[in-house]
Amino acid sequence: MNGSILMYAASLVLFGWGIAHLFPTSKVVQGFGEISIENKRIITMEWIIEGVALIFVGTLVAVTTILDPTSILGRTIYSSCIVMLNALSVISMFTGSRNSHIAFRMCPVIFTGSSILIAVGSILS
Repeated sequence: MNGSILMYAASLVLFGWGIAHLFPTSKVVQGFGEISIENKRIITMEWIIEGVALIFVGTLVAVTTILDPTSILGRTIYSSCIVMLNALSVISMFTGSRNSHIAFRMCPVIFTGSSILIAVGSILS
């Protein structure tokens, strides 16, 4: 049961952080100042994609935990999510976390922390 709690905690964090990416999208784009419409569309697309990806990973972990957390498929899903989150963390460490805004600096911590919760949760399951 303790493993499930960690999995749901990671899911909730990822889902919440994904939602948090969706609401300020227009303000983030405006923060770039006067840029071409194509660049505005690219930034909007990338910002939304990261939010949707985080929502998807959080949902995938929660659904896997509900349905079959100890199967080979379940363990493979957890491992894949851990790899993805750590890849996002590394990318964020070299890009967004070097930004002066605190929200960008939180991404590597949130991604790595969530991957740790999933890893420990899968061990305890």
